[in-house]
Amino acid sequence: MPNNESQKKRLRQSRARRLRNRRVRSELRTRTKHLLATESTEEATPALSELYRVLDRATRRNVIKANAAARQKARAARHVNSLS
Repeated sequence: MPNNESQKKRLRQSRARRLRNRRVRSELRTRTKHLLATESTEEATPALSELYRVLDRATRRNVIKANAAARQKARAARHVNSLS
């Protein structure tokens, strides 16, 4: 339990950040699943651009690291290219 004002503030901030980061990670997982569930390139192309947008935003906000975002983008693009 926080004993002074700065500790209370830190607890408030960390809770808010944790919730924000969880929301962003959840959105990433949802967009990834949506992309992987697509059956054709026509469906996958808008889903891919949406996933890219969410990944870039998460990287800017330091929720995920840049290399992790690049790796996920590459895998998603490989999946879309494998569709016929």
